[in-house]
Amino acid sequence: MRDSNSPLQQKFAALKRRAREAWEALRKGPLVLVGAATCGRAAGALEVLKVLEEEIRKQGLDARVVEVGCMGHCYAEPLVVIAKPGFPSICYGYVTEGIARRLVQDFLGGDDPCLEFALAALEPNELVPAFSDFPRGQVERAVLLEKCGLIDPQDINHYLALGGYGALVKALSLSPEEVVAEIKASGLRGRGGAGFPTGKKWEACRLAPGEEKYVICNADEGDPGAFMDRTILESNPHQVLEGLAIAAYAVGARRGFFYVRAEYPLAVERVKAAVRDARAAGLLGPDILGSGFDFEVEVFQGSGAFVCGEETALIASMEGRPGLPRHRPPYPAEKGLWGRPTVINNVKTLAYVPLIVERGAAWFRGIGTPQSPGTAVFALAGKVVNTGLVEVPMGTTLRQLIFGVGSGVPKGKAFKAVQIGGPSGGCLPVSCLDLPVDFDSLAQAGAMMGSGGMVVLDEDDCMVEVARFFLDFTQKESCGKCTMCRLGTRQMLEILESITRGEGRPEDLELLLELAEDVQAGSLCGLGRTAPNPVLSTLRYFREEYEAHIKERRCPAKMCQALIAYYILPEKCERSCDACVGSCPVEAIFTNEDRLKVIDQQKCVKCNSCMEACPPQYKAVIKLSPPELVRELERKGGAK
Repeated sequence: MRDSNSPLQQKFAALKRRAREAWEALRKGPLVLVGAATCGRAAGALEVLKVLEEEIRKQGLDARVVEVGCMGHCYAEPLVVIAKPGFPSICYGYVTEGIARRLVQDFLGGDDPCLEFALAALEPNELVPAFSDFPRGQVERAVLLEKCGLIDPQDINHYLALGGYGALVKALSLSPEEVVAEIKASGLRGRGGAGFPTGKKWEACRLAPGEEKYVICNADEGDPGAFMDRTILESNPHQVLEGLAIAAYAVGARRGFFYVRAEYPLAVERVKAAVRDARAAGLLGPDILGSGFDFEVEVFQGSGAFVCGEETALIASMEGRPGLPRHRPPYPAEKGLWGRPTVINNVKTLAYVPLIVERGAAWFRGIGTPQSPGTAVFALAGKVVNTGLVEVPMGTTLRQLIFGVGSGVPKGKAFKAVQIGGPSGGCLPVSCLDLPVDFDSLAQAGAMMGSGGMVVLDEDDCMVEVARFFLDFTQKESCGKCTMCRLGTRQMLEILESITRGEGRPEDLELLLELAEDVQAGSLCGLGRTAPNPVLSTLRYFREEYEAHIKERRCPAKMCQALIAYYILPEKCERSCDACVGSCPVEAIFTNEDRLKVIDQQKCVKCNSCMEACPPQYKAVIKLSPPELVRELERKGGAK
């Protein structure tokens, strides 16, 4: 290890001192943080930010407004945190422009903290409950997300003041072999989905022959409902950049790349700013802080092909070729970008690296499970009360995630399944709620960790349609290189479509299983090999739904349009109300000779407008599957 009084340490100490002074000056007076990542902006955060700045200026107050990233509580966006001397730091949710004005006038301008708008405090206090006081706080453990939503991602001083880049300086004081050994000892596994040991990948690249080597951050996040990587890059890009620099030093690379999909413009913007500011501070470029280590970083924008999340397809894309996967071996660590040894790691994997180098492998192994140490970051989406990002120790159960963190299923509906692991993941039922979430447990249950997408489904979701939806996605995203992936998924999709139309045959189920095995065996990359997972898991846990579609021509969840019909209950219908009649776009609803509202099933396009328009106090419009409809019509004497 190098001398603690070396030029490297002295230069970094000067950087950190200036950053700390700027940070402390910022926090001397009232500070307002506005969550303005993509989720916040979609909810109106920029408008709220503008109102806050205007009102503070109008009131002549000495308060600073800072644009920060995402805190994970996406269900309550826009989020505003006010840190005022003498008060705890309070987070306000669902902030409108009107609420923003009240916060400035009554809290910043006076001493009324407006607790009626408060979501929670950031730390325990006697005035308002803190996030840690709620059930979610008992489950969560913020490691990667610790600084997200609390610092300005576009100000390197914020990251430096809170210890940022200290791990890089520490790594540069060690030998590359020592850094690789520390990552190996930590047991860190790739968070992109495969779970391959990161240290082994680094070691293979370090030992591979060749003077020119590369490191790549894979930020090509394409799973429906997943936004973990995007949020980290938008909220704390310097931590990922620091991890990339440490990886480069460890394997002997002098060039690195961020591969970010172009659909993430804010992430691209903030990563470019982070690279620019780190270079200006001497933390990138030639002879970093006088250490003798040279490292340059470029940002490459991907065109959005899902298959480019696979590392060999990603490399092909960067080389200007079609994004198609290739046979392995040789692996990218031996022969990657432009034929040279290349390490490719996911955003979350690289974000862990500075923390492991700074705190040690033993600290990291003290979180999670023996085979899957550390934490997992999930994007909770779908039929769950509190959508957003959550970080929990590996081994946390699905029940704790969905009900403890997500607060369960809304509108009193029953939980049915959770689709985990992205479009190639699996659907797990109620019986799996106590399953610990880690790489191995999920694989045994027929799902996968994936990159961290988690879609909650309720009683109104048809599992056959869910399988069809995700298979449709993967089939369209197939690059077409492998025959079984190209044609096998197409045939599986056609079978599922026929089942959802009520045209399935009993032998279709065995054919689906046979095709799934062939697709898994005959596909080159992970996309093809895992594409059948939604079908296999739903057949495993929800086979009775497939059989109902085939044998009874009935959709138990009343979701498949070809297998449902809308009916108006005469005993509940208010005859003077014409809400359903006015809402129908095809004039399928009329009043018969008994002055009862009736739906003409031949004209009905099943758009659900009548059900939404029917006043809630009546609930006269219902959905029925054909067998139920026939029975209901017979009971009513053959009414149309």
